[in-house]
Amino acid sequence: MELLSTPHSIEINNITCDSFRISWAMEDSDLERVTHYFIDLNKKENKNSNKFKHRDVPTKLVAKAVPLPMTVRGHWFLSPRTEYSVAVQTAVKQSDGEYLVSGWSETVEFCTGDYAKEHLAQLQEKAEQIAGRMLRFSVFYRNHHKEYFQHARTHCGNVLQPYLKDNSGSHGSPTSGMLHGVFFSCNTEFNTGQPPQDSPYGRWRFQIPAQRLFNPSTNLYFADFYCMYTAYHYAILVLAPKGSLGDRFCRDRLPLLDIACNKFLTCSVEDGELIFRHAQDLILEIIYTEPVDLSLGTLGEISGHQLMSLSTADAKKDPSCKTCNISVGR
Repeated sequence: MELLSTPHSIEINNITCDSFRISWAMEDSDLERVTHYFIDLNKKENKNSNKFKHRDVPTKLVAKAVPLPMTVRGHWFLSPRTEYSVAVQTAVKQSDGEYLVSGWSETVEFCTGDYAKEHLAQLQEKAEQIAGRMLRFSVFYRNHHKEYFQHARTHCGNVLQPYLKDNSGSHGSPTSGMLHGVFFSCNTEFNTGQPPQDSPYGRWRFQIPAQRLFNPSTNLYFADFYCMYTAYHYAILVLAPKGSLGDRFCRDRLPLLDIACNKFLTCSVEDGELIFRHAQDLILEIIYTEPVDLSLGTLGEISGHQLMSLSTADAKKDPSCKTCNISVGR
């Protein structure tokens, strides 16, 4: 039987966090003969790669020939925001069950995308199921080392400057390595209603009245839900003044929450004043997208311990947790 031509001119497009479309060129004489495609997909390993691909999933897909382009999804646990290489081979299945195959095409590289809004909406729904009742609070706070605040005073005009979010949390989060902001906490101790005295981030704490960062002129977005092989679950929320650069970034990428009515963080008017509440059963990480002037709050040393084991810096999400994972690429 006449040999098959080697596929060439591979094109990859319509890339999502867990799928892609692929097409290639082959000789006209092969079009009616080819019965199967072999697709060889490999993750590009590097020191920062996501290691959670299921080891039993084959890297070679055998697919019945269909008109191109074809969409590839579901055959692998594709990871979001991960570099892959792909090559293809065409084949004719013969009467004896063996395949006549072409040569392998050139290898093409591409990178999968972030979670889309619909994926984040699934994460949001999972987070809502364990958020618990809402507790009142009055301040946002940021814990850090004394040197951090001294640097802000000396070199940054007494202002906490936004910085790039690290890669903690879900691998597919659109905010990681993309959104600039200042991290704050708001969780309170159940018995005192006050911020806890312990901190994983340093013994110095900046506290700012909640209304300075969160009010009807602020948009609130859901960004992530994750855990780190512990019983604790974290939700990342973004506070962005309406019309700001951060707000424009989030508008196209993250689910928008109603500030007065959601399961995580609320700001509502009661008897003429703003009242703030946070979810009891989630540890909330708040990203405020604008610079924050230290003169708007107070700075002091806390009395508790520095619990480094609770730090979320570059923390990797547990891919096996059924509470905070969704059924798309990890």
